[in-house]
Formats: sequence, C-alpha cells, structure tokens
Amino acid sequence: MSGSIRTIQHATLTTLKLTPILAVGLVLGPVNAAVAQDAYPHATETIGNVEQIYDGALTPDLAVNTFRNIDRLFPTRTIKAGGKPSELPKSERELGKVAADIKGEKYDLYDYLALNQVSGLIVLKDGKVVYETYQRGNTPTTRWMSMSVAKSISSTLVGAAIKDGLIKSLDDNVVIYVPRLEGTAYDGATVRDVLMMSSGVKWNEKYTDPASDRRALLRAQIAQKPGGAMEVMAALPRAAEPGSVNTYSTGETQVLAEILRGAIKKPLADYLSEKIWVPYGMEADAKWWLDSPEGVEIGGSGLSATLRDFARFGQFFLEGGKVNGTQVLPEGWVTEASTPKTLKGGKPLEYGYMWWTGWTEPSKKDNAFTAVGIQGQYVYINPAHHVVIAQTAAEPKPTGKDVVDPMAFFDAIVATLN
Repeated sequence: MSGSIRTIQHATLTTLKLTPILAVGLVLGPVNAAVAQDAYPHATETIGNVEQIYDGALTPDLAVNTFRNIDRLFPTRTIKAGGKPSELPKSERELGKVAADIKGEKYDLYDYLALNQVSGLIVLKDGKVVYETYQRGNTPTTRWMSMSVAKSISSTLVGAAIKDGLIKSLDDNVVIYVPRLEGTAYDGATVRDVLMMSSGVKWNEKYTDPASDRRALLRAQIAQKPGGAMEVMAALPRAAEPGSVNTYSTGETQVLAEILRGAIKKPLADYLSEKIWVPYGMEADAKWWLDSPEGVEIGGSGLSATLRDFARFGQFFLEGGKVNGTQVLPEGWVTEASTPKTLKGGKPLEYGYMWWTGWTEPSKKDNAFTAVGIQGQYVYINPAHHVVIAQTAAEPKPTGKDVVDPMAFFDAIVATLN
C-alpha cells in the first residue's frame, strides 16, 4: 500500500455489545434476529476477529465477511442519515479504457481490481458517477470498514468544531480539552501538533507486532474499559519537542477524538450526523466503534459506511466543506488540511491534517490528496480535475500487499477522464 502504510513501511515518517473473549475466535453470526439491522444483507455471515485483522490472518472469504461486518466486533454508535439521500447522478460519459504504465508494467482496470483485491470502486467526475463496481458479493447497501480513512473524517470534525467556535484555536494546548492528559507527554502539544501527528510523543505503529504501541491500544479497545485508551496514551514518554518530528500514530487520533469530545460535549457520531451525514444527504446510517460501551468513538478506525457515502464525503470535501452554499468547515480549511506542512526547524512534511498528500508526480501537480486505510481503503480527491474516487478492498495483510500503487492507478483514471 501507499499513503500512511507506505510511510510506515519505509520509515519516512517516523456489534454487538461483545466481550473481549471474541478476540480469540470466530464470530458465528448475530445473537438474535434483531441484530440483522433491518435485513442487512451480510448480517448472518461468519466473521473473524479484530486481532486476526491486524495479524493479517484471515482467509480471503473470511476477510471479506469480517470487513463488511466490523460493527459486530465492538460496541458501536450509529451515525444517522437523514432519510433524504442526495443524488449521485450517472454521468453521460463513461470511464473508458484505463491504461496504467507503472514501473514498466502495464495494468488495466481489471488487473487493478483483481490484483489489489478491490471489493468496491466508485469514480465521480464533476459530482457524477462515471464508474461504479461492487465485488466479492458486495452491493450498494454494504457497509465496509474505513480503518484509517476515519482519521481524515475525525480531522474534518475538528474543522467543523472550529467553525462552530467550540475549538478556539489549533494552537490550543491539548490538555485544555483533555484534562486527563495534564502532566503527561501530551501536555504542551497543540491541537495542530496532533493533527500533524507531530506531538513528539513516542509511538510504534507496527500493526503485526504484538509488542507495539498500536497493539497495546487495540488491547485497551478489546478490554472495553472506560478510559482505557487514554491510560495507554497517558503512559507514553516524550521522544521529541512538540511540532518537530512526525510519527504516524493511530493513538494520536484517539487523542484527537478525546479533544473533539471535550470540545463539542456530545458523541462524535452525533456531531458527524448533525454537521455532514444528514445535511449532505448520506443515504445510509453508518456505524462507529467505541472504546467502551457508551464511550468515545475510535477516532482512527472502525467507522463503517457504504461506498457511495464514502464518495459523498469526498465530494463534500472537494466542494470546500459546504452544504447548499453554507460553510460547514471554515473558509480555506480544505486547502489547509490537505496540503504539505512544515515542521519546527523547517523540515518539510508530506502530510496534511490527517490527509495524505499525493506521492506521484501527476498527483503532486494536481494537489491531489487522499484518506488511506489499511487493507486497501481510500477516499481520493483531485481538486484540479474535480475527481473523487472511493475504494474498499480486502488486501491480505494490513500493509505492503497492494500489487499496483493505488495513487499511480488513480492518476491513470484521471488521465483517462481528461
């Protein structure tokens, strides 16, 4: 994979109400018929568990079943849709034949779908659908895991909270909103530092390493103890001056979730519904993992939604964070959040506010950017050509198993459309 995964690999940037016992075995289906959630088409499928996801230890069919049923792994909160979906009209034009030449190898659309284990792909040009496909038994009603795409959604809620005056400044100390972190390594870091994953707090993100900080945070989530995630974050040591070093950290996004909860005084799922999901016309309820029953949302993963609603989120962002002409996000937020930054000391950072900037020459030229989730999840936005691409996938390992660089293939899609 690329994006956050690519960075980690190359070290360029340093449900049900279930009990934790489900982390060690298969989940055989819903406990009762009510859990079918209005006849969700995949509700009775056998699924794996969350540790198997991060270990990359799921067979292909079991991975697909699990990724479209992640709301059965942990307690969730519903992100309610409004019942009046906004139109995603079909374009008069079609995508046409995509031909990508990547490192001397040629790939067409069918190669890409097969080799990268894509389960859903939708391409919008000027807000209209030019291509849409569902694979592995998925349908337009299938909810699929976002994994770290949720980071970009959490970041966007910070923009909404600033617009609403609930977060006064990105330069505010983290502990203003999360008093639990007073006296820890996060005391002195700013909201902006957290958005740039540059708090200076030491972190190991390696998904498949049982001894990593990422897996410690996952164990806290499995335990479902109120405040358990912040116990993990509060115990971490300082490794650098805040703002001076970027270290990719899912834990940083959980701190961001706590910042949001402290600022907005309501669940993140409710705020997302109120600010974007309902007014922008998402077509289906989404689900978001919680750190404990009735607790705080997992800011860095665990949001499951339909492919079309992921695309709508990308279109909302492409349009500058407006709904019917009304700014939901501050003027200029989209550009600020999606462009490269500079760390203290002048070191350039190819990262925005939990959005990944383009890493190929065409994407850099177009100022394209993307949300990225492990196992192949993307919401790609190209402002120069008004293109949004949402992708879900079931790659066999969290990182490193995409055969074709998605950003390079998205470049080819944009070139075909133009």
